[in-house]
Amino acid sequence: MKLQKLLDGLRYTCGRPIEDLEINSVVYDSRKVAPGSLFICLRGFSVDSHDFAGRAAEAGAAAIVAQRPVECGDTPVVMVEDTRYALAVISAAWFGHPARELTTVGITGTKGKTTVSYMIRSILEAGGIRTGVIGTIGIVIGGEVVKTDNTTPESYDVQKYLRRMVDSGCRAAVLEASSIGLRDRRVAGFLFDYGVFTNFSPDHIGRNEHKDVAEYMHCKSMLFRQCRTGIFNIDDENWKGVAAGHTCRVETYGFGKDAGLRASGARLFSRAGRLGVHFNLEGRLNFGVDVGIPGRFSVYNALAAAAVCLHFPVGEKEIREGLATVRVRGRVEPVEVPGNYTLLIDYAHNALSMENILGTLREYRPHRLICLFGAGGNRDRERRFEMGETSGRLADLSVVTADNSRYEDVMDIIADIKVGLARTNGKYVVIPDRKQAIKYCIENAQDGDIIVLAGKGHEDYQEIKGVKYHLDEREVVADVLAGRL
Repeated sequence: MKLQKLLDGLRYTCGRPIEDLEINSVVYDSRKVAPGSLFICLRGFSVDSHDFAGRAAEAGAAAIVAQRPVECGDTPVVMVEDTRYALAVISAAWFGHPARELTTVGITGTKGKTTVSYMIRSILEAGGIRTGVIGTIGIVIGGEVVKTDNTTPESYDVQKYLRRMVDSGCRAAVLEASSIGLRDRRVAGFLFDYGVFTNFSPDHIGRNEHKDVAEYMHCKSMLFRQCRTGIFNIDDENWKGVAAGHTCRVETYGFGKDAGLRASGARLFSRAGRLGVHFNLEGRLNFGVDVGIPGRFSVYNALAAAAVCLHFPVGEKEIREGLATVRVRGRVEPVEVPGNYTLLIDYAHNALSMENILGTLREYRPHRLICLFGAGGNRDRERRFEMGETSGRLADLSVVTADNSRYEDVMDIIADIKVGLARTNGKYVVIPDRKQAIKYCIENAQDGDIIVLAGKGHEDYQEIKGVKYHLDEREVVADVLAGRL
């Protein structure tokens, strides 16, 4: 493809003629440069690939895109203001602008992005609309799930997988637009048809993420300058801050009378080990729905999904079916067990998320609420104290075990968790081996218990001393029930 075509829509300067320059590949990793490549220099947290521009030129790069001067001999250098934005625009062109062939939905918010994306997919596919997803759990295209390292992958990969979705017959794509992904322009290069705001609370503040809450909110607001229609949860007190500077048409959802799509009559239900919530849709839609995911927060997630899907050719039947049958891997995910108790797998891995899930499950009035959890190694110790205190306060029994201990000794991590537990009167047992801890929960379950295996969620590994070992909690449960463990 001609370089000139790839640069269409970008402001740039170049001191050499590039009109007839042919590009064979687009790369942003200097180790992957081959003759004819277009190498795009990116500034990362610890590495600035501008430093490798000379190496890329020596490897045969046809041209280099940079945002600061680089030394690379006679190789043409295209100067732009922001190479991350340039990568997004160039990638979209390289893959033939696949977003133009899809109806695209971007979801941002502190919580709920994954669940809302799967709810939308469940509804649309109930209506025969093949839908792809890009998010925390991975890239979903049909029955295939491709694992990713980030909630929002690099823009080149976003465009690559959007193209695969189009080629596989998808008509819609739902993307989790994380604050980091928006900041780093990973979903730039196209205009979303719909943007969704779920909720906002302080998170991802720190050295490697956002410097403060104001920056975090600003990054989330970027989605609404990059979509045609923005759909906002107006029950969240921060929604106007996230909507500030928007350029989109605004629609709303919530419980309040001013919301365009409203919920009323929410009530929890429990059926044969399955937990859920029923509520009525009012306003732009008017009928009752059952949501197959527990908790009152599921009402907000379902409202967001329904608010999006009313723009598609689906009706009451598809919305009811999609919400009733939706399952999200590792998000309050039920696992079938033979006893009269409920076993759930969830991704809760900090005090805030544990507070939410345990508070939600407490509303179902279990005989006992049992929380199995650990904490990550090489992370802030205060997080462990808080997790221990939260579980000790809200669970009837805490089963303390290993998570991803990384390079720390698991017993040191557990000692920190016990500091938090000691601040409460909560009962607990310590079983460092996570498989044995799960076995303990199942073998000691009582009628009416709710057991939540917290922390791993969709992950199928455990990281110990820098090595990732396979561990899928669904398989562990099956092994316990079959007597193999």
